Amino acid sequence: MTAGAGAGTRPFKRDNETERTYWLKWAAWEWLYTVAQCRCIGMEVRLEGPGGRVVDLVGVGPGNTIYVVEVKSTRSDFSRDNHTADDLVALAAQGQLVAGRTELARKTLIQTTLHAQKLRPESWREVMAYRQALADFKRLVRKEQAYRTRLATYSIKFHDDRFLRIADYHYIIAPRQAVTRRWLPPQWGLLDDTPQVVVPAPRKSVRKNTGIVSNVLRAIARSDTTSMMRAQGVMFAEGGAKDGGDGPVDMVTVPAEVASDARPSLVTEVKNGRRRPGHRRHQRLDPSPTPNLGPNAPVSGPRPSFRNS
Repeated sequence: MTAGAGAGTRPFKRDNETERTYWLKWAAWEWLYTVAQCRCIGMEVRLEGPGGRVVDLVGVGPGNTIYVVEVKSTRSDFSRDNHTADDLVALAAQGQLVAGRTELARKTLIQTTLHAQKLRPESWREVMAYRQALADFKRLVRKEQAYRTRLATYSIKFHDDRFLRIADYHYIIAPRQAVTRRWLPPQWGLLDDTPQVVVPAPRKSVRKNTGIVSNVLRAIARSDTTSMMRAQGVMFAEGGAKDGGDGPVDMVTVPAEVASDARPSLVTEVKNGRRRPGHRRHQRLDPSPTPNLGPNAPVSGPRPSFRNS
């Protein structure tokens, strides 16, 4: 069994995926299949629920043991997700300062515009003070937008208790030196690209009688269906409208872009390191015991090869 269906082909490779990331995914698949003995595996699986998110690989092994593997091809890629809840709270606390700077620039621009229109009614846009104030305002608006985007996409999944409750084992697979033992987050194991276990992941207690296994299996099935359609060139529509960009700043009158209520509030409510866009309650059910099948369980039968021949 090979990762490539033929010479030069890259089945299931995404357009925005590097070669290293692609082969790390197949190395993780090989480990899940041969070592963890998972027979139900999916890539880019969108898990649902309070701790749900898109996971690079998910596998279900003997005894309904659930494995999660995150692929990190570089140290910077790993660092983007390696934030704690305290880091998120600290980032959200900067919102008032960022918004205050933009608001000050907005008020300065309005005052400078009125002054320029009185000073040179026919060519007030050429007044240097106005042009400088407009440039400063646009620069701060861009910085505010960048901050807002970073806050919305700030990842704490390596330290998120909800995410750690959706699987028995969590692993990171990365090239050697990209992620070391010293940087490894708690409750995570580490695989290298051979693939071999560098640090075994501790087993967690997952409540299997809450329907989590059936939800994971459905998510894997959806992911594999989507991957197969994409690999075969089958087109399908995905919902969601695109937001339009901001228009140019018109300063003949006070523009909508300068109005105080034109920008979303940056005072994001973050409690206990979590944003609050709404949440679902966890069901409180007794955990179901499962066999302790760790990552070093023996493999019976010949070991298939996932490498390109």
